Amino acid sequence: MGRLKKLAGQTIVYGGTTIVGRLLNYLLVPFHTYIFLNPQSYGVVGEMYAWSALLLVILTYGMETAYFRYMRSDTAEENRKKVFSTSMLSLITTSVLFIILGLTFSQQIANLLKYPDNPEYVRWFVIIAGLDAICSIPFARLRNENRALRFATIKITNILINIFFNIFFLWFCPLMIKNGVGTSFFSAIYKPEIGVGYIFIANLIASCCQFVLLIFSVKFGKLYFDNNLLKKMLKYAFPLLILGLAGVVNESLDRILVKNLSSPDTNIAMHNLGVYSACFKISVIMTLFIQAFRYSAEPFFFSIYKDKDAKEGYAVVMTYFVIVCTIIFLGTMLYIDYIKYFVSKPYHEGLIIVPFLLLANMMLGIVYNLSIWYKMNDKTKYGAYITIGGAVITLILNFILLPRIGYLGAAITHFCTYLFMMLASYFLGQKYYPVPYNLKKIGFYCLLSIILFIISYFLIPFDKFGSHEAVFKIIINTIILGFYLLIIYKKEFRTVKSLSKTM
Repeated sequence: MGRLKKLAGQTIVYGGTTIVGRLLNYLLVPFHTYIFLNPQSYGVVGEMYAWSALLLVILTYGMETAYFRYMRSDTAEENRKKVFSTSMLSLITTSVLFIILGLTFSQQIANLLKYPDNPEYVRWFVIIAGLDAICSIPFARLRNENRALRFATIKITNILINIFFNIFFLWFCPLMIKNGVGTSFFSAIYKPEIGVGYIFIANLIASCCQFVLLIFSVKFGKLYFDNNLLKKMLKYAFPLLILGLAGVVNESLDRILVKNLSSPDTNIAMHNLGVYSACFKISVIMTLFIQAFRYSAEPFFFSIYKDKDAKEGYAVVMTYFVIVCTIIFLGTMLYIDYIKYFVSKPYHEGLIIVPFLLLANMMLGIVYNLSIWYKMNDKTKYGAYITIGGAVITLILNFILLPRIGYLGAAITHFCTYLFMMLASYFLGQKYYPVPYNLKKIGFYCLLSIILFIISYFLIPFDKFGSHEAVFKIIINTIILGFYLLIIYKKEFRTVKSLSKTM
């Protein structure tokens, strides 16, 4: 249990970096939605980043996790060098080939995406995806070597550069032109017709800078290729690629399907996509915590798998992970009437999807915890089966629900998909690698947080109050949240105190 202290410390370092970085990055969401008041414009952003997520999974093809697997603490130093070198050369080769092909056929791809007048979108994202794929192994090396400060510096620098150029292109340049300051200079840089394209240009500049920073921050040494090692890594990683592809279907395909299934009218469909994409971002609070947890948890889980009390450690981590997630869920929904201003008013019609997405993300986080059994025992094919099953549910339910109830159907699909994956991961895991999870306690906190939210909602539904009810509602909801935190304190104080003594 002493190593839980190490996990907590790494979660603070990586988590702090991730949360601060993601918060800075997600501040662009209100910036964009308050600039692009027409959801149709923001719909383009949602779709292009959905495709980008798919590309990144394909281009990394599970090599990041394979890298951690073959860089375990019991691996000899010489072999560790081979692992880094081989995985690095493999990703460089495939990414460069992808960039060449993507640039060559950018117009044809743009035609397929129904953006025939904007092939530059494809070119920009091809380069972004290729560079980000190459960067994945150097970042993994920084994590594996516990070089958290360097990792954090590069990540935050990337985000700050992205934010700077978003503000520069979308706010500063138009402001200077409007005020007649340096008109000729800024008019040469800023073209209003590019519109949301400046979001992609800013991302491209940031990715290029990140690539350069990593080159000078990671000691590559002499790179040499081990074909036999690559075969082993690919064999381990291939199920993870399938898992990743199915996972990105579960996570991002809805943006593409909303565009194509929610309405036969293209303008309405793009409006729906813009609203859905913006409100999807409100659930970022849960996503931030889960992402921060994953950065530190995966190396931690691998490092203790041979310990005699590893399973007990996994169980404790799961319990407190769920507790934090329920606090995030309840806190977000109790104050949704204020959090909704994270996006501009034209997007508020989509708030109904937020509770479904928060709970779906919590279950996805639980799946990440449960996945340790097949990663530790080289049974990654089971992870692929589970995620493929989720992808099948995603496709079936979206095709059924989107034409009938619009983007709400996509949110409900998210919930159902991750519920299935969570249950499948648990029951299979208990068969092959039983961990004594405290289901009674986990179930209690999940159910209580949902019940408290429902009570609050039926007192005064969100977005349905006037000025007089607003004060009353915030008082009631604060009492509800305080009550929940008090229950957690009463039930967990002794356990946390005893754990802290063992650390």
